[in-house]
Amino acid sequence: MLFMLMATDADNSHEARIEARPRHLARLQELQAQNRLVLAGPNPLPDDDSHFSGSLVIADFDSLDEAQAWAEQDPYVDAGVYEEILIRPFKKVLPND
Repeated sequence: MLFMLMATDADNSHEARIEARPRHLARLQELQAQNRLVLAGPNPLPDDDSHFSGSLVIADFDSLDEAQAWAEQDPYVDAGVYEEILIRPFKKVLPND
């Protein structure tokens, strides 16, 4: 089942985000290699696209518990980048693949 993981960055977490980014991307690349990743990317600030307010990941997990466990192990969580992560089931309608 697809799940949306919408994370909100903590204030002043830009430097921690930069440092943890390689480990964060490696986990996303693992999902991609398993054909479980639909999309992933950061939410740039409207007036500064080099700084971010959070991230969105849509991926396939067997359950909400699995999605939650995966999210809790993200390097951005360990680094204090993510202040909160909202996880919800997601139904892809378009585009048709």
